[in-house]
Amino acid sequence: MIPTLIILPGPTGVGKTELSLEIAEKYQAPIISADSRQLYKDIPVGTAAPTREQLARVPHFMVGTLELTDYYSASQFETDVLSLLQETLFPVYPVVVMTGGSMMYIDAVVKGIDDIPTIEQPIRDTIYREYEEKGLEPILEELRLADPVHYEEVDRSNYKRVIHAVEVCRQTGKPYSFFRTHTKKERLFRIIQVGLTRDREELCDRINRRVDQMMEEGMLEEARRVYPYRHLNSLNTVGYKELFEYLNGNWTLDFAIEKIKRNSRVYARKQMTWFKRDKTIQWFHPNDKQAIFNYLETKLND
Repeated sequence: MIPTLIILPGPTGVGKTELSLEIAEKYQAPIISADSRQLYKDIPVGTAAPTREQLARVPHFMVGTLELTDYYSASQFETDVLSLLQETLFPVYPVVVMTGGSMMYIDAVVKGIDDIPTIEQPIRDTIYREYEEKGLEPILEELRLADPVHYEEVDRSNYKRVIHAVEVCRQTGKPYSFFRTHTKKERLFRIIQVGLTRDREELCDRINRRVDQMMEEGMLEEARRVYPYRHLNSLNTVGYKELFEYLNGNWTLDFAIEKIKRNSRVYARKQMTWFKRDKTIQWFHPNDKQAIFNYLETKLND
């Protein structure tokens, strides 16, 4: 069999975990997590990391490998996953499963990331200090002057992407857009993408119930434990940000929980908008397992 990576993308709360386990068990395959927060230790509840029972069912990779203080990126994920596949997994497993909702991480493996220079720490520290002291507006203005092309393209409300573009401009003296070739890289293995989706009302209900379950499982206690590290990028994510507002005394707990649910629903919509742009993804309802396995059998036997 041609070495094959089966990818299950989809929005948060759609039901990727259980189906990925069933597919992995059927094909005796390991699972790679494509979740940018499951990489970090110490936050398993808020990231819905695989449980001990799930880890016992199927070998998992890219879960709980980083400290909260570690810097990581989609580019590093691409490098690490390609190395893991070629050197460790494909020599043993003809099929590997990857699942998650981190859009750029999945794109990095499927299409490749442009070769953006790694930012030196002093430059990163300086610009984040400027952001903390003066806000995003001066950095946006710097990007407008240094790279008007990317200024028109970037999500200007996403401070991390704005800052990263300016970091590149400062370090290289060239516009960030200079490095953005959008050239799809060739892979030495086959990729089959099975997207999971539900109708809006059903997905929203699952997200709301999932947040309630996380709170029952101890997400508040987890947020309290990592509260001293709340300034780190690893914790700049839905769930922790809202609970930190509660722990800061700015919100009530009920209000913070409702904000987690709302922001999770908003994030799910962004995920679907992103994934729908990839026409190679075949979409299924997670409960339509027979159709999913029939599709996989057809593709694997091509």
